Amino acid sequence: MSEIKWDDFLIPYTQAVDELKLKFRNTRKEYLEKNIHSPIEFVTGRVKTVDSIKEKMKRRYISEDLLEQDMQDIAGIRIQCQFVEDIYDVAKLLHQREDMRVIEERDYIANSKSSGYRSYHVVIEYPVQLANGQKNILAEIQIRTLAMNFWSTIEHSLNYKYKGDFPEEINERLKRAAEASFLLDEEMSKIREEIQDAQQYFTDNKRNINNSTRSPKK
Repeated sequence: MSEIKWDDFLIPYTQAVDELKLKFRNTRKEYLEKNIHSPIEFVTGRVKTVDSIKEKMKRRYISEDLLEQDMQDIAGIRIQCQFVEDIYDVAKLLHQREDMRVIEERDYIANSKSSGYRSYHVVIEYPVQLANGQKNILAEIQIRTLAMNFWSTIEHSLNYKYKGDFPEEINERLKRAAEASFLLDEEMSKIREEIQDAQQYFTDNKRNINNSTRSPKK
Protein backbone atom coordinates (compact mmCIF):
# COMPACT_ATOMS: atom_id res chain seq x y z
CA MET A 1 0.00 0.00 0.00
CA SER A 2 1.70 3.18 -1.15
CA GLU A 3 0.94 6.53 0.50
CA ILE A 4 -2.23 5.76 2.39
CA LYS A 5 -5.14 8.10 1.71
CA TRP A 6 -6.39 8.07 5.26
CA ASP A 7 -9.83 9.57 4.68
CA ASP A 8 -10.66 6.88 2.12
CA PHE A 9 -8.95 4.14 4.13
CA LEU A 10 -11.03 4.78 7.25
CA ILE A 11 -14.43 4.95 5.51
CA PRO A 12 -15.27 1.21 5.88
CA TYR A 13 -14.08 1.19 9.51
CA THR A 14 -16.31 4.13 10.38
CA GLN A 15 -19.24 2.45 8.67
CA ALA A 16 -18.56 -0.82 10.49
CA VAL A 17 -18.49 0.89 13.91
CA ASP A 18 -21.75 2.73 13.18
CA GLU A 19 -23.48 -0.45 12.01
CA LEU A 20 -22.20 -2.63 14.86
CA LYS A 21 -23.23 -0.11 17.52
CA LEU A 22 -26.72 0.01 16.07
CA LYS A 23 -26.99 -3.79 15.83
CA PHE A 24 -25.88 -4.45 19.40
CA ARG A 25 -28.09 -1.70 20.79
CA ASN A 26 -31.00 -3.23 18.92
CA THR A 27 -30.13 -6.61 20.45
CA ARG A 28 -30.38 -5.03 23.90
CA LYS A 29 -33.69 -3.41 22.93
CA GLU A 30 -35.05 -6.76 21.76
CA TYR A 31 -34.25 -8.40 25.11
CA LEU A 32 -35.91 -5.58 27.02
CA GLU A 33 -39.02 -5.57 24.85
CA LYS A 34 -39.37 -9.30 25.51
CA ASN A 35 -39.04 -8.58 29.23
CA ILE A 36 -35.85 -10.67 29.42
CA HIS A 37 -32.58 -9.76 31.16
CA SER A 38 -30.22 -8.28 28.58
CA PRO A 39 -26.56 -9.34 28.82
CA ILE A 40 -25.76 -6.05 27.05
CA GLU A 41 -25.95 -2.92 29.19
CA PHE A 42 -24.06 -0.28 27.16
CA VAL A 43 -22.50 -0.19 23.69
CA THR A 44 -19.87 2.30 22.54
CA GLY A 45 -17.45 2.36 19.64
CA ARG A 46 -14.64 4.28 18.03
CA VAL A 47 -12.30 4.29 15.04
CA LYS A 48 -8.60 4.74 15.81
CA THR A 49 -7.23 8.14 14.93
CA VAL A 50 -4.60 8.37 12.21
CA ASP A 51 -1.96 9.38 14.78
CA SER A 52 -2.84 6.37 16.93
CA ILE A 53 -2.62 4.04 13.94
CA LYS A 54 0.77 5.43 12.93
CA GLU A 55 2.10 5.14 16.48
CA LYS A 56 1.01 1.51 16.72
CA MET A 57 2.43 0.72 13.28
CA LYS A 58 5.79 2.03 14.45
CA ARG A 59 5.62 0.29 17.84
CA ARG A 60 4.53 -3.08 16.41
CA TYR A 61 6.59 -2.86 13.20
CA ILE A 62 3.47 -3.15 11.02
CA SER A 63 4.03 -2.32 7.37
CA GLU A 64 1.49 -0.39 5.30
CA ASP A 65 0.93 -3.43 3.10
CA LEU A 66 -0.10 -5.56 6.10
CA LEU A 67 -1.97 -2.87 8.04
CA GLU A 68 -5.49 -4.17 7.30
CA GLN A 69 -4.71 -7.71 8.49
CA ASP A 70 -2.20 -7.06 11.27
CA MET A 71 -3.97 -4.24 13.10
CA GLN A 72 -7.18 -5.78 14.39
CA ASP A 73 -8.52 -2.87 16.42
CA ILE A 74 -8.78 0.01 13.96
CA ALA A 75 -12.53 -0.44 14.40
CA GLY A 76 -13.34 -0.99 18.06
CA ILE A 77 -16.58 -1.80 19.85
CA ARG A 78 -16.97 -1.93 23.62
CA ILE A 79 -19.86 -3.79 25.20
CA GLN A 80 -20.44 -3.29 28.93
CA CYS A 81 -22.33 -5.85 31.00
CA GLN A 82 -23.74 -5.97 34.51
CA PHE A 83 -22.33 -9.37 35.43
CA VAL A 84 -19.31 -11.46 34.50
CA GLU A 85 -21.69 -14.23 33.36
CA ASP A 86 -23.18 -11.79 30.85
CA ILE A 87 -19.79 -11.41 29.18
CA TYR A 88 -19.70 -15.05 28.16
CA ASP A 89 -23.33 -14.87 27.05
CA VAL A 90 -22.43 -11.98 24.74
CA ALA A 91 -19.48 -13.97 23.38
CA LYS A 92 -21.87 -16.83 22.55
CA LEU A 93 -24.19 -14.39 20.78
CA LEU A 94 -21.31 -13.25 18.58
CA HIS A 95 -20.63 -16.84 17.52
CA GLN A 96 -24.28 -17.32 16.63
CA ARG A 97 -24.55 -14.29 14.36
CA GLU A 98 -24.44 -14.83 10.63
CA ASP A 99 -23.50 -11.25 9.74
CA MET A 100 -19.98 -11.57 11.18
CA ARG A 101 -17.36 -14.25 11.76
CA VAL A 102 -15.36 -14.70 14.96
CA ILE A 103 -11.72 -15.29 14.09
CA GLU A 104 -9.95 -14.83 17.43
CA GLU A 105 -10.75 -14.64 21.16
CA ARG A 106 -8.64 -13.60 24.13
CA ASP A 107 -9.96 -14.14 27.64
CA TYR A 108 -8.30 -11.64 29.97
CA ILE A 109 -10.86 -12.43 32.68
CA ALA A 110 -9.84 -16.02 33.34
CA ASN A 111 -6.24 -14.95 32.54
CA SER A 112 -5.93 -11.35 33.67
CA LYS A 113 -2.85 -9.32 32.74
CA SER A 114 -0.18 -8.62 35.35
CA SER A 115 -1.39 -5.01 35.53
CA GLY A 116 -4.81 -6.22 36.69
CA TYR A 117 -6.50 -5.60 33.33
CA ARG A 118 -9.54 -7.79 32.78
CA SER A 119 -11.69 -7.96 29.68
CA TYR A 120 -12.83 -10.38 26.98
CA HIS A 121 -11.60 -9.57 23.47
CA VAL A 122 -13.17 -10.92 20.31
CA VAL A 123 -11.82 -10.16 16.85
CA ILE A 124 -14.41 -10.47 14.10
CA GLU A 125 -14.41 -10.28 10.36
CA TYR A 126 -17.25 -8.01 9.30
CA PRO A 127 -18.51 -7.37 5.75
CA VAL A 128 -19.14 -3.74 4.88
CA GLN A 129 -21.19 -2.87 1.82
CA LEU A 130 -19.50 0.02 0.01
CA ALA A 131 -20.41 1.85 -3.17
CA ASN A 132 -17.85 -0.21 -5.12
CA GLY A 133 -18.73 -3.56 -3.52
CA GLN A 134 -18.23 -5.55 -0.32
CA LYS A 135 -15.13 -5.19 1.85
CA ASN A 136 -14.36 -7.51 4.75
CA ILE A 137 -12.62 -5.75 7.60
CA LEU A 138 -11.39 -6.74 11.04
CA ALA A 139 -12.94 -5.23 14.16
CA GLU A 140 -12.21 -5.83 17.84
CA ILE A 141 -15.04 -6.17 20.34
CA GLN A 142 -14.13 -5.73 24.02
CA ILE A 143 -16.66 -7.12 26.48
CA ARG A 144 -16.41 -6.02 30.12
CA THR A 145 -18.40 -5.50 33.26
CA LEU A 146 -19.08 -1.95 34.39
CA ALA A 147 -16.45 -2.34 37.11
CA MET A 148 -13.83 -3.63 34.66
CA ASN A 149 -14.55 -0.74 32.33
CA PHE A 150 -14.18 1.85 35.09
CA TRP A 151 -10.75 0.46 36.05
CA SER A 152 -9.60 0.18 32.44
CA THR A 153 -10.69 3.73 31.61
CA ILE A 154 -8.69 5.15 34.54
CA GLU A 155 -5.66 2.99 33.71
CA HIS A 156 -5.82 4.09 30.08
CA SER A 157 -5.89 7.77 31.09
CA LEU A 158 -2.88 7.32 33.37
CA ASN A 159 -1.07 5.44 30.62
CA TYR A 160 -1.20 8.55 28.44
CA LYS A 161 0.48 10.55 31.19
CA TYR A 162 3.17 8.01 32.12
CA LYS A 163 3.55 6.25 28.74
CA GLY A 164 3.12 2.88 30.44
CA ASP A 165 5.98 3.52 32.90
CA PHE A 166 3.93 4.01 36.07
CA PRO A 167 5.57 5.06 39.33
CA GLU A 168 5.68 2.12 41.72
CA GLU A 169 3.12 3.66 44.09
CA ILE A 170 0.63 4.25 41.24
CA ASN A 171 1.26 0.75 39.91
CA GLU A 172 0.52 -0.83 43.29
CA ARG A 173 -2.62 1.25 43.76
CA LEU A 174 -3.86 0.23 40.33
CA LYS A 175 -3.32 -3.42 41.17
CA ARG A 176 -5.24 -3.02 44.44
CA ALA A 177 -8.02 -1.24 42.57
CA ALA A 178 -8.13 -4.09 40.03
CA GLU A 179 -8.48 -6.58 42.90
CA ALA A 180 -11.28 -4.50 44.40
CA SER A 181 -13.01 -4.45 41.01
CA PHE A 182 -12.67 -8.23 40.79
CA LEU A 183 -14.17 -8.68 44.27
CA LEU A 184 -17.05 -6.36 43.39
CA ASP A 185 -17.88 -8.43 40.31
CA GLU A 186 -17.69 -11.62 42.39
CA GLU A 187 -20.10 -10.27 45.01
CA MET A 188 -22.53 -9.04 42.36
CA SER A 189 -22.49 -12.47 40.73
CA LYS A 190 -23.36 -14.11 44.05
CA ILE A 191 -26.53 -12.03 44.36
CA ARG A 192 -27.23 -11.84 40.64
CA GLU A 193 -30.63 -13.51 40.88
CA GLU A 194 -31.78 -11.14 43.61
CA ILE A 195 -30.58 -8.13 41.62
CA GLN A 196 -32.33 -9.31 38.47
CA ASP A 197 -35.53 -9.99 40.41
CA ALA A 198 -35.43 -6.47 41.85
CA GLN A 199 -34.80 -4.97 38.43
CA GLN A 200 -37.67 -6.98 36.98
CA TYR A 201 -39.95 -5.83 39.80
CA PHE A 202 -39.03 -2.20 39.09
CA THR A 203 -39.59 -2.65 35.34
CA ASP A 204 -42.97 -4.33 35.84
CA ASN A 205 -44.15 -1.59 38.22
CA LYS A 206 -43.01 1.13 35.84
CA ARG A 207 -44.81 -0.58 32.96
CA ASN A 208 -48.01 -0.92 35.01
CA ILE A 209 -47.90 2.75 36.00
CA ASN A 210 -47.37 3.82 32.37
CA ASN A 211 -50.22 1.59 31.19
CA SER A 212 -52.59 2.97 33.83
CA THR A 213 -51.84 6.57 32.90
CA ARG A 214 -52.48 5.80 29.23
CA SER A 215 -55.82 4.10 29.89
CA PRO A 216 -58.80 6.21 28.69
CA LYS A 217 -60.88 7.74 31.43
CA LYS A 218 -64.45 6.51 31.72
